[in-house]
Order: sequence, then structure tokens, then C-alpha cells
Amino acid sequence: MNTCFASVDLTKASLSTQIPMATVKKTVRVAAAQMTSVNDMMANFNTCSRLVQEAASAGAKLICFPENFSYMGEKSGDSVKIAESLDGPVMQRYCSLARDTNMWLSLGGFQERFDDTHLYNTHVVIDDTGMIQSTYQKMHLFDVDVPGGSSYKESSFTVPGKNIVSVDSPVGRLGLTVCYDLRFPKIYQQLRFDQKAQVILVPSAFTTVTGDAHWEILLRSRAIETQCYVIAASQAGKHNEKRESYGDTLIIDPWGSVVGRLPDRFSTGITVADIDFSLLESVRTKMPIDKQRVSIDL
Repeated sequence: MNTCFASVDLTKASLSTQIPMATVKKTVRVAAAQMTSVNDMMANFNTCSRLVQEAASAGAKLICFPENFSYMGEKSGDSVKIAESLDGPVMQRYCSLARDTNMWLSLGGFQERFDDTHLYNTHVVIDDTGMIQSTYQKMHLFDVDVPGGSSYKESSFTVPGKNIVSVDSPVGRLGLTVCYDLRFPKIYQQLRFDQKAQVILVPSAFTTVTGDAHWEILLRSRAIETQCYVIAASQAGKHNEKRESYGDTLIIDPWGSVVGRLPDRFSTGITVADIDFSLLESVRTKMPIDKQRVSIDL
């Protein structure tokens, strides 16, 4: 029996198991981590462990890590070779980290084994007792010829997920996404209006070209149109000779204002901000878009 999992449905969020709003404080601190993952899982874990300790010392209840937090291969096939199940030793190590530090962890972009040739790109949320509370498998895969950059075909080794997922936490109801999902607004609309998300997580490893052009614009747009906090933990800097990530880890409030940002776009570190539920309620009350939406059938 896998003791890392809580007894919850990991494919669909259960609205019947929500934490009562009365138990959620009006403000609660969160952290977003920025790092430069490499093809050494223990080195990456040591970095994550240090950043968790920093977040705990800063009073955060949740820390969010970027896509590929545990491993960044030099070639696309490398990730398949190291992929593991969620009850394997890599995830067990992070479950222990959460439990030992009494922190909730958002682990975006874990290489979850599907078969010998494919994996899931899985966003894992672990609670402060070391139990996996929810998982989301990335739906939109990065098959792109980046203008002036490289070509990527994530679907050559990744199986897309099928379910939109949210989960309750001490920092509110979390909507789970991963990186390229950011360009597809419908998933964010469903997280807000159907699944009642308050905080949307966007762990990412944006390329430098697409990040420079679209990263902050897209994130602030998702926050504004959903009236949610958005936490976007990002990979940063040069991972190897072939791969470099944009960085610029951000926390954005429901009005679209940046409330957390690392001073150095390429550095390893954390940024912290307070989730203010009074602000969230005020924005939603003064501009009640949830009640004003019009159904449009094309």
C-alpha cells in the first residue's frame, strides 16, 4: 500500500470534500520557487530542499516549484528513461520533505511513467503530512517550432491528460495547470467558474523567446479574466548546451497586479506573497463576472 497518497480521487476534484471557508484565514503566505534543474535528481532535490526551508522560514504554508523540478534531461528521450510511478523513490523523497518541513508542495511537471516509451507530465500537490492530495496530467503538449529558436515535440514522448483538476488547501482552492496550458484560456475559465478555484498554479519552463514575448502578459491575463491569484514558478537560465529557460517567477493578484517577483530573472531563489481573501472577495463582488457571463454557442 502506498502511504504517500491521501484517500482522494486523483483524477477529478471532489467538490464535496472542500475545506470549509471558515477554516481559511483572510491572509496566508505562499512562496514560488525559481531554479535551474539539471540531469541530476539528487542535486535538484537538494536545491528544492533548501528552498523549502527558506519558504518555511518566511512563514509560507505552500511553496510552488516549476515544471521539471526534479529532472531536466539533455535530450527528450532522457526523461522517459528516468520516469517513475508516483509511489516511486523520487516522489517518496518529496513526500518526506513536505512532512519533515510541515509544508504543502506544488510540484509541477513530474515525469510520471506511462510505459517504456511515454510518460505523463504530472503536477503533484503534497500536503504538510506528506500525503499526495491531487495530481493533474498536462493536457496541452508543447509541439512548436519556436520562431528564431528550436523545435519541440513534447507529444513524441508524453501522453496528454484528460481531466481538469482542482484541490482544496490551507491557501484556498487550487487550480492545477502546467506551462503550455497557459495559452488555452478555457481550462482557466473552467477552473474558476466550474471548479471554484481561488488560486491558479502555472509551473513552467518557458523558452527564452516565448517568455520574453508572452510570459507576463499571459499570466496577468489569466489572473484578470478569472479573478484568481496566479502563482507561476519558472525554470531559469541554462540547463545544458541545448536548453535554456526564461525565468521570471511571478505571483499575481486577482486584479492583475504583480505582488511577488524575484529581483533577478535568472537566479535560484523564492519570492513570497500573501494570498488576501478579502481582496479576492472584493474584486469578485465589485465586478461579478461569474453572474454576468453569457453562454455563446458557435
